[in-house]
Amino acid sequence: MSPSAPSTAYAAKATDLTKVYGEGETRVVALDHVSVEFRQSEFTAIMGPSGSGKSTLMHCMAGLDSVSGGSARIGDTELTGLSDKKLTKLRRDRIGFIFQAFNLLPTLNAIENIRLPMDIAGRKPDTAWLDTVITTVGLADRLKHRPAQLSGGQQQRVAVARALAGQPDIIFGDEPTGNLDSRAGAEILGFLRNSVRELGQTVVMVTHDPVAASYADRVVFLADGRVVDDMAEPTAERVLEHMKRFDAGGRTS
Repeated sequence: MSPSAPSTAYAAKATDLTKVYGEGETRVVALDHVSVEFRQSEFTAIMGPSGSGKSTLMHCMAGLDSVSGGSARIGDTELTGLSDKKLTKLRRDRIGFIFQAFNLLPTLNAIENIRLPMDIAGRKPDTAWLDTVITTVGLADRLKHRPAQLSGGQQQRVAVARALAGQPDIIFGDEPTGNLDSRAGAEILGFLRNSVRELGQTVVMVTHDPVAASYADRVVFLADGRVVDDMAEPTAERVLEHMKRFDAGGRTS
């Protein structure tokens, strides 16, 4: 798929999304009526201070956590109210995940790890697409290596390829470069950006790193469980300036 202007169609959407943990004196409002949309073929970073709700938002949107109120949708599918079986199928077939800890099986080599979700689902991979993904992340000469034989950056490339391989509607990344050095992190972020621009993928990434956020097309800022700002065409400097305002106890305008 060739690069194009940002789509007006939405891969995921939250409307008045609320998440509350605990009751009484221990009650914590992690998400406070959040409404946000993630456009198709766009790379979005979610940022905010610790406790702002950014990871909770991603987990609710990805069907990994239940919601207390409001709506969470993947495409036209409403997640709230789905049975566990249907939710599992949706996560397996339509959502890709990239986590900070890689989550690779040590007994499987790279290509087996990449194909694992499709093998579990009983789906045959699209060979041409799989080849494109492997080429995009630069793994062609590492496919027979097990995780222990790969560097951290290479292991995260396998995780990225695994997320892309099933052609999901959307990929969620939770601090996907958090365990990597700056060079390996830059490679992974470049791969994610290319997957959006060249392969038409949709990526939503939680990060605390302004440099990582600068790879995205857009940054959504959260504070106290609410969306407080939305930045297009971010740069590391602009993002850092916004984050400094949070650290100072203020809010962006």
